[in-house]
Amino acid sequence: MEIPARVGEKNEKNSEGKLKWWQLSLIGVGCTIGTGYFLGSGIGISKTGPSIVISFILAGLTAMIVSELLGKMFVQDPQKGSFRSYAKKAFGRWAGFSSGWVYWFSEMLISGSQLTALSILTRFWFPNIPLWILASIYAALGIIVVLIGTKGFERAENLFAVMKVAAIFMFIILAILLLFGFFGGSIRDFNIPNTSEELFANGLTGLWSSLIFGFYAFGGIEIMGILSVRLEQKKEVIKSTTVMLIMLLSIYLISIILASTLVAFDQFNAEESPFVIALADYNLNFFPHVFNAGIIIAGFSTMAASLFAVTSMLVTMSEEGDAPKLFSKKGRLKVPPFALALTISVLVISIVISRLVPDKVYEYITTAAGLMLIYNWFFILVSFPKLIKATTFDHIKRILAMLLILLAVSGTIFDKTNRMGFFVSILFVALILIVILFMRKGKKKKNELPRSV
Repeated sequence: MEIPARVGEKNEKNSEGKLKWWQLSLIGVGCTIGTGYFLGSGIGISKTGPSIVISFILAGLTAMIVSELLGKMFVQDPQKGSFRSYAKKAFGRWAGFSSGWVYWFSEMLISGSQLTALSILTRFWFPNIPLWILASIYAALGIIVVLIGTKGFERAENLFAVMKVAAIFMFIILAILLLFGFFGGSIRDFNIPNTSEELFANGLTGLWSSLIFGFYAFGGIEIMGILSVRLEQKKEVIKSTTVMLIMLLSIYLISIILASTLVAFDQFNAEESPFVIALADYNLNFFPHVFNAGIIIAGFSTMAASLFAVTSMLVTMSEEGDAPKLFSKKGRLKVPPFALALTISVLVISIVISRLVPDKVYEYITTAAGLMLIYNWFFILVSFPKLIKATTFDHIKRILAMLLILLAVSGTIFDKTNRMGFFVSILFVALILIVILFMRKGKKKKNELPRSV
């Protein structure tokens, strides 16, 4: 989540009206691709084999519908708070509060997910160092970046985004060269599925449980709603998001098809990037090191920027009364100390979890983060008809997207590891609902007080 942090740090005049629609599309591609795709897609392949492409297609279709409806709301009523503001307008303060905190929790989970992913990737070179030690190092570096907030790092974020896309293109080019016999490869190395059993490695249940990893790869499209205020022509937001998602889906599908057909599905896991695994048996000794380094650098930039974003969002919610006032109380640091302390506390919890359950922690956090993100997608879909005069086709698309989201959520229940992530996400939602109930109870008592005096 690179850009929101920077938007929050610049003044309003400088942050608006500077982007053409195609520039926003490119930024969206760079911001959405993360270690969740570079590493998490391997988990999806291990669950369903080559049919993982179906999960990505369904997730991409849902993302297109959600972004289109969010874009329509923006064109009619531009709001800097994006989906959070629309939820508040559609259903009241409780909805804006819920949407904001669900997004905050999802972003913190993504930070934890990135933290764990970076640690897993680093163990490629240092296999004997415990995961929690590497996670602690990256967490400390991320917090330092939040505290410093240098302009040089801000400029570097765009370079890091380019590196993510370049890493995928490097894999695609190398895999295609293998088709033509380079690096000891051959077209016979590609295992094209000929039967339904080969396509659906673990049946329809496997495909169902893999859906969440397809959705998680598109997590971040909400950024387009937040960045829309920077467009020169606000009406071009839908074109921008559509082009971005087509580009993203194309990159994803080509690379996933190549990776899933080069290696048997049961060789993929949550410990290595599927793209490194796919090319491990060829004369490409340089590739794992270069690719791994590229992912780590880009992944760190995403994690650090996410920490900027969630800390900034917490301060904003505090100023608007949707979080305790102490989180917006300023101190000597550039960042409000209590907001920073909460961010650090959640990172510490992620590190503790990686110490207790190191084998499955990444999958747990990835599942929970993906679910929290698409809960907010659901908020966007239900808010739309409250604020926009929807056409029949809009309703059809909206219902289809809601069904696909419910399908992805329910699919996590059928897999033992995914199920833990589902319960984690439900726990966070339950906490938010409990807080809302206490807020309403407190408001009710406040309104009744004058009558009893």
